[in-house]
Amino acid sequence: MTKLPFNNDEVKGKIDQTVGKVKESIGRNSADPNLEQEGADQRAAGDVRHGIGKARREVGEAISDVGKKLGG
Repeated sequence: MTKLPFNNDEVKGKIDQTVGKVKESIGRNSADPNLEQEGADQRAAGDVRHGIGKARREVGEAISDVGKKLGG
């Protein structure tokens, strides 16, 4: 299987996951439930975006592999 680099959705998803975790931690430590919830929401959105990006990349890799097998 051909390995392609990360796509934009994977990278942006990871960034959202990380920023969300930081916001959650700051919100928890400063007793700010709104910031903590905002961080949890952003982390969850990052999880989804990263998952979509990973699926897109894997489909692209599979298509590339099929093309190579067909002589492309």
